[in-house]
Amino acid sequence: MPIVLAVVGFLMLAYAVGLLVMVRRGRKIPPVGYLGLVGLNGVLIAALLAWMVARR
Repeated sequence: MPIVLAVVGFLMLAYAVGLLVMVRRGRKIPPVGYLGLVGLNGVLIAALLAWMVARR
């Protein structure tokens, strides 16, 4: 399970970097961009909670 957490964390970081590049180039982030970050964050938190429960 820690590998899944690392992969989701990496995807979230890469997505955030992509959004940062858009902002630095002067483009606005579309509202869907924020939803993508919220979705990845939710998956990361759910996976972390599942891993913590499974360890007990």
